[in-house]
Amino acid sequence: MNREECRKYIRGTIATIPTAFDDEYRLDLGRMAELTQWWVSQGLGTPTAPIKVAAAMGEGPDLNDEEWPALLRTVVNAAGPKATVLCGIQTKDTPRTIADAKRAQDLGAIGLQIDLPVFHHSNHDDYVRYFSDISAAIDIGIMMYNTFWFGMLSLDAPTMLRLADTEHVVAVKWATPDDKDYEQMREFAHLFNVIDNTGNPVRGHKNGGAGYISSNIAVHPAHDLKVWQLLEAKRYAEAQAEWDRVEKVLHPLNVKSSKRSGGYRFVKGLMAATGRPAGPTRPPTLPMDDAEVAELRQALIGLGWVK
Repeated sequence: MNREECRKYIRGTIATIPTAFDDEYRLDLGRMAELTQWWVSQGLGTPTAPIKVAAAMGEGPDLNDEEWPALLRTVVNAAGPKATVLCGIQTKDTPRTIADAKRAQDLGAIGLQIDLPVFHHSNHDDYVRYFSDISAAIDIGIMMYNTFWFGMLSLDAPTMLRLADTEHVVAVKWATPDDKDYEQMREFAHLFNVIDNTGNPVRGHKNGGAGYISSNIAVHPAHDLKVWQLLEAKRYAEAQAEWDRVEKVLHPLNVKSSKRSGGYRFVKGLMAATGRPAGPTRPPTLPMDDAEVAELRQALIGLGWVK
């Protein structure tokens, strides 16, 4: 695919899906296929609601080099030939990242999320080389993940502009440190799909953004699909109201959950509360217990997400 074709598939309300495990923390590929078919039936897996596999919220960093390809293959097959599936690639040195990118492409991913090269103490020149080299080796789109919170330099407008002619680098998952200007995205949003990762999709869209990441879309797709439709229609007050309606209920529960254990237990608790469990989180993160799931279920009943 050329650059403009790649941009068509990494946009909208991007659905990071949890990874199903059994009670022994092994991949539950049968359950993963069932959940994928449900997500597709609810409107996910389209170019404006792509399914993203093996990302951080899907416990991708916990998957070994035999597990994540099996997971991706299962989701691609279950979603069907017309579905849009992205894959999170965990950061490694350039040659091994290229090998993983090619493998994901061969397994049917139509785009990739790739972290900054953690532990290489990279400067901005390194970023340009890293993503340019990966781009030259594959034929699908790349969304750079600005993972500055791991101690990396943050991507910025000058660096993004240096990558403007890189064929397959077409998007950036965007957040900035507190001392950097989020709105510098205006300088490159016409060249890249900027995907908000700050929990403020209205702000992102107003600044030229092409999508956002939601932590709840796998639980109740209709909510985020509605938000995206409102954003695209520039009905910003309505989009903000719908976003806030859910966040004011779920955010305090997420904060409460994180005080007991970190990781991505909250989304799996929500899945269990809807009657579509995806199994436990892998240690050291604690899975939600029955009382926590029951509390979430009451919240979801209040939101009208379950009966």
